[in-house]
Amino acid sequence: MGPGDGERATTTVVVMGVSGSGKSTVAAGLVDRLGWEFAEGDDFHPPGNVEKMRSGQPLDDEDRWPWLRRLADWIGEHEQAGRSVVVTCSALKRSYRDLLRGGHPSVWFAHVSADRELLAARMKHRAGHYMPASLLDSQLGTLEPLGDDEPGARISGAGSADAVVTELLAALGRERGLGLLGLQDTP
Repeated sequence: MGPGDGERATTTVVVMGVSGSGKSTVAAGLVDRLGWEFAEGDDFHPPGNVEKMRSGQPLDDEDRWPWLRRLADWIGEHEQAGRSVVVTCSALKRSYRDLLRGGHPSVWFAHVSADRELLAARMKHRAGHYMPASLLDSQLGTLEPLGDDEPGARISGAGSADAVVTELLAALGRERGLGLLGLQDTP
């Protein structure tokens, strides 16, 4: 059954960007405003990936594919259950984003970006995260910005979290044909 058959379409907002861009903060704001379920994409990494990053080694594609498949499976489960969700995921390359949205029409990317200086400052001052600031340049070098033909929006993460969330909700509403108030009621 599809959206035209009496079933409302779900939306999966994938908050993407490099480490320090504000993905988790923005995702928390979206969840607070929308009331949707949330998953931190980093929680889907196998222990080997976490240890590799903690030791200052960048992940390669072979490290990322199983992680991304786990995220795509999670998206599919929620989509099939009719639940709209928010998930964080760096989704640095288009091929990674293609995997996440392959067969999942609900996926909409919220690419949060900031300049290198702001990213480095944020990474330096956050506590309890395994991603060292030394990997920032590797992430920036890997990043393929969200393409104009991909579902989603590019938003500067330099402003307040509330302003970024408001801008993302407006973009989501325009692209998905939903008003901001209508988003409050979406499953």
